[in-house]
Amino acid sequence: MLKFCRAELLADNYFHAVQEAVKSVAEKMRTRTGLSDDGATLVDRVLGGDPPLLAINPRSTTSERSEQSGFANLVRGTFGMFRNPTAHEARIHWAMSKEDAEDLLTIVSLIHRRLDKAHMPPRV
Repeated sequence: MLKFCRAELLADNYFHAVQEAVKSVAEKMRTRTGLSDDGATLVDRVLGGDPPLLAINPRSTTSERSEQSGFANLVRGTFGMFRNPTAHEARIHWAMSKEDAEDLLTIVSLIHRRLDKAHMPPRV
């Protein structure tokens, strides 16, 4: 993730650091799956379905299936809350504090770790 946003962080450019960090999540999902989609469509194709292209757990219990669904919602929500506004809104109209940027980078780090550990269930 840091290779995507290091320059922006060093320059205290939190608006663009957040944008680049969230883009790194989509890039990881595309790299892991070979898909070229973006945004919610990418999340739905990668983390949704039965089986999903990437599963963060065995999905053998109701709780595990709920966790998979919740993870997809977290990623989709991260795109909607942080990537989309920074891609479509002028920086001067969308404030990004250092504290919010740090919190978002923690969320993105968690998402990356879960994607790194995810497996590709067999397709039947």
